[in-house]
Amino acid sequence: MKQPQSDDIIEILLDYFENRKTFQAETIVTVPAASYTDATRWHAEMDVIFKRVPLMLALSCEMPKPGDYKAMEIAGLPVLLARDRAGVVRASLNVCSHRWSPLVDEGRGNCARFTCPFHGWTYGADGKLLGIAERAKFGELDVAAHGLKALPCEERSGLIFACLTPGMSLDLDGYYGAMLDACAKMEMKDWTFLGAHVVEGANWKVAVDTFLEAYHFGTLHAKTLTGQPSNIVHFEGIHGPHFRNSYPTDAIGNLRQVPRSQWSQRQHECFEFLWTFFPNIVVNLHARETTLFNQILPGPTPERSRNVMLFARRDAPKDQADREDIEKRIKRLHDIVREEDYAISLQIQKSLASQAHEGLLFGRNERGNQFFHEWVDWYLQADEASPRPVM
Repeated sequence: MKQPQSDDIIEILLDYFENRKTFQAETIVTVPAASYTDATRWHAEMDVIFKRVPLMLALSCEMPKPGDYKAMEIAGLPVLLARDRAGVVRASLNVCSHRWSPLVDEGRGNCARFTCPFHGWTYGADGKLLGIAERAKFGELDVAAHGLKALPCEERSGLIFACLTPGMSLDLDGYYGAMLDACAKMEMKDWTFLGAHVVEGANWKVAVDTFLEAYHFGTLHAKTLTGQPSNIVHFEGIHGPHFRNSYPTDAIGNLRQVPRSQWSQRQHECFEFLWTFFPNIVVNLHARETTLFNQILPGPTPERSRNVMLFARRDAPKDQADREDIEKRIKRLHDIVREEDYAISLQIQKSLASQAHEGLLFGRNERGNQFFHEWVDWYLQADEASPRPVM
């Protein structure tokens, strides 16, 4: 679908700002507490969502050089991303084909080949088995048939995607659509990776919920998000379950005195976008400033998740002063998420066992949350012929 231009978004947000309005859904929605606690449902979410849809697993700038790798756990599966000598990123399960030991610990690094710490079997970045320690004593083995278990993987628009189920097709265009076009325009392939922070959180959907509305800005973030009006947001469906929010700043009120032809030049100071890549990536996408990619990974139980906060920017730090400014911004964002959003999310997770109310309410002003849960429910129905949610 054709997306509104920035001037159109500004016009909408100006109307919201001047008239104290916001995007409105048709009705209030109740989500049962069991959606966040039921183990059977949680396993279904892992099986039919996380293990079947194309997931964004890394930024290209996290592992830009041949030999770079990233190891992580997603939905209980150990995943290894590695860039081979030709520059192609491969994904596989981080499991030796001999006695199933993980090859490397979670994290990032660079190496020419992976050596199993248990018995010393070695593998290339392409997943091929290169060597068996003391092969003559081990016995005859078809080396070609005992490489790492490959996962569908593709690098596009500065992002690295994979599916956690071997052999599945990876239709990025069909799944992400215009989301990839937006990333391509940002030229993220050549960005600079600035680091990552990990924040432990509640159920993965509780964690996502905190990013999808502006209703809490004036209370939970009263001291930290100054200059950003509370409870004013615009939602746009981008493609399928993916959408973006637009948030104004107080500076947007000054634009009535500025010719419309100049609005786009001041976009960065009067509003910002927040993009949701279903199911688990929420991005504060900036053209010039530090961009935060919230990579929300389910934990080992329904009650836990991890937010791997990835930070990147188009331009590398210019000098020491610029680097220090970047570090201050990263610390600020990390502290807001950890000490405000995630602190209250962990408290909510405890409350979910109390059966205090019928369910969690999402108001007409919280359409992003409603839409997100509608898509989770759609996938769990396992009926692709059923009507798809629309924004």
